[in-house]
Amino acid sequence: MTANLGGSRGEMAGSASRHSSAERVEELGIVGAGGGGFPTAAKLKTKVSLVIANAAECEPLLHKDKELLHHFAEPFLRGMQMAMQMVGAPEGAIGIKEKYHEIIEALEQQAPAGIRVVPLPDVYPAGDEFILVHMVTGKVIPPGGLPKDADAVVANVETMMNIGLDRPVTHKYLTVAGAVASPVTLRVPVGITIGEVIDAAGGATVDDFGVLLGGVMMAKPAPSLDEPVTKTTGGIVVLPATHRLIERHKAPWLHVQRIGRSACDQCRFCTEFCPRFLLGHPIQPHRAMQSLGFATGSDAMVATLYCCECNLCTMYACPEDLDPKTVCAQSKPLARELGLTFKGDPASITPHPLAEFRRVPMRRLIAKLGLSEFNNTGPLTEHLFAPRKVKILLKQHAGAPSAPVVKSGQRVKVGDLLAEPQQGKLGARIHASIDGVATVASDAIFIEA
Repeated sequence: MTANLGGSRGEMAGSASRHSSAERVEELGIVGAGGGGFPTAAKLKTKVSLVIANAAECEPLLHKDKELLHHFAEPFLRGMQMAMQMVGAPEGAIGIKEKYHEIIEALEQQAPAGIRVVPLPDVYPAGDEFILVHMVTGKVIPPGGLPKDADAVVANVETMMNIGLDRPVTHKYLTVAGAVASPVTLRVPVGITIGEVIDAAGGATVDDFGVLLGGVMMAKPAPSLDEPVTKTTGGIVVLPATHRLIERHKAPWLHVQRIGRSACDQCRFCTEFCPRFLLGHPIQPHRAMQSLGFATGSDAMVATLYCCECNLCTMYACPEDLDPKTVCAQSKPLARELGLTFKGDPASITPHPLAEFRRVPMRRLIAKLGLSEFNNTGPLTEHLFAPRKVKILLKQHAGAPSAPVVKSGQRVKVGDLLAEPQQGKLGARIHASIDGVATVASDAIFIEA
């Protein structure tokens, strides 16, 4: 296979100019590269004392962030320095699992003054930014708050690297894992189908399979192999169609509601393992389950708005295999409608005294999820993608869909601007990932090579 991982290390080091401004980050279309895709420029327009790089990567079987730190530490560290300059932070911290000894040692040798490495326990969900901020700083972000409320800004590894590369975001790094011939981490054009990416990993090793996007805990089931890769796709996990995780993520709400109402015995395990409850937040999943039969406003408040949907309650804690996470998520609109927000003193929020002893080890979580049989590696592998067509969604970020600036029939090249945020609305610029002819649709821009 031949490759283009974004150029050689030396080429990438020289490609980034010194445009250290939030406006430049906005121009390049940089968003959070794993999760909700919050436009990074909006984060970097605040002033804080600490920038935290989230390298925890605690979704089972995913290795993308670790691989980027191993191969591309230089643009990552440069992007982190640039982010620190933008927000006026004198200090940076890299939160990474302590098990990656070689990467930690290399980062400590390369990191410039002001940036330190913070080893994290190998637990889930260390990558949740509320948990990460607490592990790095000892501070608790208040319920409904943001990292800036703890005087910090958080961005993940690929986001920092994109800042350092200083060029439009046209490609995505992701891990292909599970029931595939060769679990790998790849650099792929935004808009390529997940089916093409799975083929690049040697294809599925089972005939009948399902696909989870983003990781197995907070996954979104792929409706088809034609689903396009977006700027936030961090993982593609292939599993046999009969695997319990495929079935769990596809369970209909009516099934979750009926079984939960009849079978929950209020053991509180879901609450006692909830990471946000252990931080001291007013979130109690067992009361969300209780509200299935006895719905009240107070139950909706304590059990919904402050749920991070990490899925630990459902996938690990519940001895009855019920689904407290989905119950919490389904109840959020009601809680917002009723205006049930935390009105206490943020200073009164203190972590549970046993929080440290209720962390869930990754090895145990992988066993519980039935993933031990799959190869838990994902080396960064060079692969040349030459898609005939890509589908670039107009909404692949937090906020409103972007507005096209090209017309059907127009020729575009890699890096050309396709769409930009709507006037006055939160959004992100979107760029072409291949050369070709554009076709503008209601929800996407297709480019045919």
